[in-house]
Amino acid sequence: MIEVRPAKDRDAKDIAQIQASASQAAFKAQFPGEAMPVFESLQKSQKFWREAIEFGDPQVLVATDADNVVGFVGFDRSRDPKTPATMGEIWALYAAPSYWGQGVGLALWDGAREGLIDEGCTKVTAWVPLGYERALRFHDMAGFKREMTSIKTVTLGSVKIEEIRFKRDLI
Repeated sequence: MIEVRPAKDRDAKDIAQIQASASQAAFKAQFPGEAMPVFESLQKSQKFWREAIEFGDPQVLVATDADNVVGFVGFDRSRDPKTPATMGEIWALYAAPSYWGQGVGLALWDGAREGLIDEGCTKVTAWVPLGYERALRFHDMAGFKREMTSIKTVTLGSVKIEEIRFKRDLI
């Protein structure tokens, strides 16, 4: 039974490990045979998420299964320039690869949606790498619409990845 709750300081290590393992699995699926770019160290990622939990920037929820953290979502106001204060953003949404396809993402999305509505947001965006079919499908099924004119290129190590912004109404 997956439960969603606000993250606690002690969850930062699990969050960093889930982000690293899910990112590696997603990268391998998207770029088979490519060398994995060097991502932030686990310690640096853990520090980021610990501070986010402490200061609520972004807000962080975790999904648990029998008290084990199996996924997380970070969300808050949009970081995109020139967006209204009522625009929220999913900053990160990850599930442990062993829990993919088991409803963790949907449970986290439901929790984030409620949190964004409580903050007065009426719309939400999320940036998703093109080619990462699992995440693209998830956002499509969750009612997000692709903004085709929003595609941008980000660099991860020596690899360039195109991302597209998804958007949807919250209510």
